[in-house]
Amino acid sequence: MGSAYVVGTFDTKGAELGFAAELVARGHPVTTVDLSTGESATRADVSAAEVAAHHPGGVEAVFTGDRGTAVTAMAEAFARFLAGRDVDGVLGLGGSGGTALVTPAMRQLPIGVPKMMVSTVASGDVAPYVDATDIAMFPSVTDVAGLNRISRRVLANAAHALLGAISHPLPPADDKPAVALSMFGVTTPCVTAAAERLEPEFDPLVFHATGTGGRAMEKLVDDGLVRAVLDITTTEVCDLIAGGVMSAGEQRLDAIARTRVPYVGSCGALDMVNFGARDTVPERYSGRNLYVHNPQVTLMRTSAEECREIGEFIAGKLNACTGPVRFLLPTGGVSMLDAPGQPFHDPEADAVLFDTIESRVETTADRQVVRVGHNVNDPEFTDALLDCFRELVTARPA
Repeated sequence: MGSAYVVGTFDTKGAELGFAAELVARGHPVTTVDLSTGESATRADVSAAEVAAHHPGGVEAVFTGDRGTAVTAMAEAFARFLAGRDVDGVLGLGGSGGTALVTPAMRQLPIGVPKMMVSTVASGDVAPYVDATDIAMFPSVTDVAGLNRISRRVLANAAHALLGAISHPLPPADDKPAVALSMFGVTTPCVTAAAERLEPEFDPLVFHATGTGGRAMEKLVDDGLVRAVLDITTTEVCDLIAGGVMSAGEQRLDAIARTRVPYVGSCGALDMVNFGARDTVPERYSGRNLYVHNPQVTLMRTSAEECREIGEFIAGKLNACTGPVRFLLPTGGVSMLDAPGQPFHDPEADAVLFDTIESRVETTADRQVVRVGHNVNDPEFTDALLDCFRELVTARPA
């Protein structure tokens, strides 16, 4: 049995942390950790100095006297400290500074390890804190500044949620290996068909390619939780290149290279960049081919020049992969909207995309680009994807 970690700045939140720790300790061993960057009179099981010593620059790099640099350094030190521990769950609490201290370490823990954060900023934009992980954010309602009838109830709910998650683990699932698939609305027929055909032998994990989805998928790859990847929908690269709102960042595909996981990718939805409502589309794109997907999402057709940049980005990432790679080019169209008679049908732009990937990828026996003369959603394309998938997975048993 490991420990439940109750963490925060004991110099300002000692009473609240002690209250939460006592509740969790009624059902599970607890370790309290002080993340104070100033003087702390409250004793925790692990002192702030002990945590700070895990920083590459030592305690002097943490206790700088400047709150901004100290918080950043303590967050790094705590992430390094927690990485070497047997963690059954984590409960943190704090304001914006405390949330910034605790959540980086939480994000490094595997998906499934319970992570509860009671925070004054939990009802706002929590993406910078949660990102692609399963951190549960509890709005503190009142400030985390003393125990009162509200804070006691909120802290108790969070503590009991952590204890419940630790005490009642999910029964073991079947032992089918997991396969990650990326999907968008306009590639749903392909991904759904592939997942259904994989299900008798594998556990398909489908990720929505909205930026966070791509990062979540690659976190599971880094955590060693997937046997292979069917990256059918690489559209997040379009948003990175053209400034859309669903980019997964420059790091997209890096986990594939790091882990050498068997990878079958494709050009799904590389015909579109995502923006919000129509009036949020940047003025510089006002003359472009725009499609209102719904009142909250407006799509922009990628140009030939953008397709060239997208192709170069993908090729560069694939060239960094030393594991088994197949990347399929659906020459009949890359989405539902990129088909004859549909608003994004643009064979010339697609040709630039396909030619760029094909010419820039350094092919080897393990790294190959495959042209398939069908739309990404055609059954024949799904057949080709699964043929490549089985070739790579069968040739390389887990």
